[in-house]
Amino acid sequence: MSRIKDLQKNLFGGTTSNARQFGMIFTLVAIVVLFQVLTDGLTLRSDNLIALFQQNSYILILAIGMLMVIVAGHIDLSVGSVAAFAGILVAKSMAEWDLPWPLAILFGLAIGAAIGAWQGFWVAYIGVPAFIVTLAGMLLFRGGNQYIGNANTIPVPEEFRTIGSGFLPEVGPNTGYNNLTLLLGLAAAVAVVWRELQARKTRREMDADPAPLWISILRMAVMVGVIAFAALRFASGRVGTSFPVSGIILVALVLAYSFYTRNTSGGRHIYAVGGNSRAAELSGVKLKRVNFFVMMNMSVLAALAGMIFVARSAASGPQDGNGWELDAIAAVFIGGAAVSGGIGTISGSIVGGLVMAVLNNGLQLMGVGTDRVQIIKGLVLLLAVAIDVYNKSQGRFSVIGSITRTFRRDTPPATPPSSSDAERQPATTTVSG
Repeated sequence: MSRIKDLQKNLFGGTTSNARQFGMIFTLVAIVVLFQVLTDGLTLRSDNLIALFQQNSYILILAIGMLMVIVAGHIDLSVGSVAAFAGILVAKSMAEWDLPWPLAILFGLAIGAAIGAWQGFWVAYIGVPAFIVTLAGMLLFRGGNQYIGNANTIPVPEEFRTIGSGFLPEVGPNTGYNNLTLLLGLAAAVAVVWRELQARKTRREMDADPAPLWISILRMAVMVGVIAFAALRFASGRVGTSFPVSGIILVALVLAYSFYTRNTSGGRHIYAVGGNSRAAELSGVKLKRVNFFVMMNMSVLAALAGMIFVARSAASGPQDGNGWELDAIAAVFIGGAAVSGGIGTISGSIVGGLVMAVLNNGLQLMGVGTDRVQIIKGLVLLLAVAIDVYNKSQGRFSVIGSITRTFRRDTPPATPPSSSDAERQPATTTVSG
């Protein structure tokens, strides 16, 4: 019985049961298994997994920025229009202005930064609600996309398409797999083992009891097993395919933003503003600077997402970006963010985005029409959040309340926080000296 309690408490390094901490991950796994059965094994086929990541990478990138906006207590309805506007300008710069594709990418990011600065100024320094500012931006930049492109498609060069439709190249001996994808999986597995060993070392240095050794071994085995399975799936696709370049960009952004939100003062300030903006300001947090940053950062990521979509589509079109903001917002809320702000994690938003992506993909593989797919996705979003909010109000298990504790620091805090305070704090990772 004691081993079962240890397993529930420590399997994924938390101070509560792993079901509470990883409820959304288990939901994702359950959906994958369900569709794997219903589609006769099509869901986990290499070509389907590769396509799923390519088709949804830009939405997951948007979810990263949207998480920070929502945590700060705002909403951004303009991301789809900003993505389309940046995409059309980048395509036009290469097709008509002969701008080299690397400079075109920088140009696109600069467009996103300029738009973000514009919207951030109204939100942070004028005090106009972000909902209104970004609603205006949605109309403004959608119209700009239509005006600049004359409602036509503009093709992009082959080199530029790599960021949206490219894959890790084939190198080294012929092993029957993509060797770079295997190396990427190996690096991820090593990182998991190293992080676990470092966490145990840190706890011993602080005179805290680490999790039982068998728990650590089991935890590493589970994570390494998942990584190995995914790496083999991506590496065993048809010749010329492997882990997508857009997936590499996404992974890099997840790692960078997860570190920023969990381990820097700037990231903690975002959570503080979303939790209680008045208290944060009285504590010395630069409220206007934080609000300006999250809005500007969102538009930069929207421009990047737009360029990746254009690169994958091989052309910029007048319908690019339609509905993207809704997908990004849904990913964030399903991933555990609170409507009132102050709660949410990057990893949770990515898992939420994958839940919607797998749901959409699985229904399409089953031949369900687009109309019914939209109905089902809407109901899933509404029910997921409604049930979770109800359970939380009744003091029962809540995914939204628990997902924010995912990947928390293993070391206990010096002063035990109250339950309400604990939910308001961003997840952090122990970094040993």
